[in-house]
This record gives sequence, C-alpha cells and structure tokens, in this order.
Amino acid sequence: MAFDLEEYLRTAFRDKLRLQTVPVWDGAVLLPSTRLLLKRQEVAEVERVLQSQREEFRQSMERLEQRRQQLGQRKDQLRDVVLKFNVFLKAAAARQERALRRVEEERARAAGQGAEAARLRQELTGLLQRREHLARRLRSLRGFSDYLQGVLARTEQFQDVPAMLAHFGVLAGARAALAQQAEAGQERLAQGWARLRRYQEETSSELLRTNNELTQLRARLEAARHEVLQGESCWAHVQSTATQKTLLLGQIKLAVLNLFQLATARLKVPTDMALEDTEAQLDTVLLCMQDLTAICAELRPRQMGPCPPRLPAATSMHPRRHGGARAPPSRE
Repeated sequence: MAFDLEEYLRTAFRDKLRLQTVPVWDGAVLLPSTRLLLKRQEVAEVERVLQSQREEFRQSMERLEQRRQQLGQRKDQLRDVVLKFNVFLKAAAARQERALRRVEEERARAAGQGAEAARLRQELTGLLQRREHLARRLRSLRGFSDYLQGVLARTEQFQDVPAMLAHFGVLAGARAALAQQAEAGQERLAQGWARLRRYQEETSSELLRTNNELTQLRARLEAARHEVLQGESCWAHVQSTATQKTLLLGQIKLAVLNLFQLATARLKVPTDMALEDTEAQLDTVLLCMQDLTAICAELRPRQMGPCPPRLPAATSMHPRRHGGARAPPSRE
C-alpha cells in the first residue's frame, strides 16, 4: 500500500510539473531587452506554476497526513474493539466452562444422590430385616424374661431386672478380668521358665566353653613350662660349655705364655708385645722352634737319617711388628 501511494504521488507530481508550451520568438529579430523580458516572463510563469504545484503538493501531504491520522485512530479503535472482543470471547468461554462444570457437578451430585438414595433404601431394608429378626428373637426370649422376673421376685435384692443383670454383668466382668489376669500370670510364668531354661543353657554352654579354654590354657602352661625347663637346661649346658671353653682358653693362653716366656728367655729374644696377644706369642714360639729345628738339622750328620719334618709357617692373622721378635742369637 505504501508503494502504491508513493508511485501515485510521483506520477501526479511529474504530470503537474509539465510546463505549458511557450510561443517561440525568433531570436534574430528580437532585441536583447525583449529577450530578457521574455525570459523573465517565462521564469515568472514557471515560478507561478511551481508555486501552485507546491501548494497542491502541500495540500495533498496535509490530506495524506490527516488520512494517516484517521487510519491510525481507526487502527487504534479496531485494536480496542479486537481486545474487547477477545475479552468478551474469554469471558464467554469462562462462563461456558463454568456452566459446563456446574452441569457436570449437578450430574455428579444427582448421581451421588441417587447412589446415596439406593444405599439408604438398602440400609432401610437391612434395618427392617434386623427389626424383624429382633422381634422374632424377642418373642423367643419371652420365656427368659418371665424367668428373670421370677428370680427377681424370689431374691428381693434388686429393684428391677436391669439392675440384677447389671450386677451379674459386673460379676461376670470381674470373673473374666480375673481369668485374664490368671492367664496373663500363667503366660508370664511360662515366659519366666523359658528364660530360665535359656539362661541355664547359655550358662552351661558358657561354662563348657570356659572349661575348654581353661584346659587349653593349662596345656599351653605345661608346654610353656616344658619349654622353660628345656631352655634352662640348654642355658645351663651352654653356660657350663662356655665355662669349660673359657677355662680351656685360659689354660691355652697360660701355656702359650709360658712357652713364649721360656723360648724368649732361653733364646734371649726381645719381648715387646702385649701379654694378651696370644697369636703373636705363638708366632714367636713357632719361629723359635723353626730356628732350633734348622740348627739341629745342620748339626746332625747326613748319614744318620732323613731330616725331621719342617714345622709349618706361622699362621697368625696379625701383621708382624717391625720391632717384633728377631732371629735367635744362636742363629746369628
């Protein structure tokens, strides 16, 4: 629509801008002032035409603006009408929904009332039947009523039959309560006996387990005692063996010391070693014996027999001291 309006305005403006035909004068016969006047007349005519066209265009624009305003107002009115119609439709739909809900509720209420009426009729039928049954029972119990009246007349302790029945009802209730208490007492007694038997069984099992543990502990104690005795005997044997070894070692050390002192004293070997160095003393004694054996072998004639066996070399692990035992003087 906006495109058609714009096209229409463009066409109308173009038609109105078309200038009327101006008579053409021959330029050769006209004076310059005449030509200027003619040009001014043409310009004035064109200006007048343009002014009229501007006025028409302004009026057209005003009419279009008014039309646009009217259309806007009409649009607002239509929008209001549409909104009101939508509100009306929503209200009508809500009213229709409420009406349908009320109809459904009425139908449900009617159905419920029909069911309630059927239930009441059924209950009434049951009550009538119970009434008939009670009437028949009352007719059948008429002899008991006469009997109670006779008992009441003979006892002369109660005012009427209901009082007598209430008294006997109280007595029957007390008897039932006593029977219930007795039954409860019997049940508690049975539970107590059951707990006692269970406790005895648990105690016996616990005692048996304790006896088994005690037997195991006694066996372990005997085994520990036997192990302690064996350990003590082994320790005594070890101590006696260590004592014997220590005594034998002391004897050996004394013998080696005696040999060392004897050899060094006879051979005049300097003794610059400690008394506790038994291995060095043995090495010194062995060296002296080797020297003596060598001397004997040199002095003994060859025809008397083979040479005696050589003594083994010193086997001490200690290194010899530079200021240790020297060769015997006899060897020197």
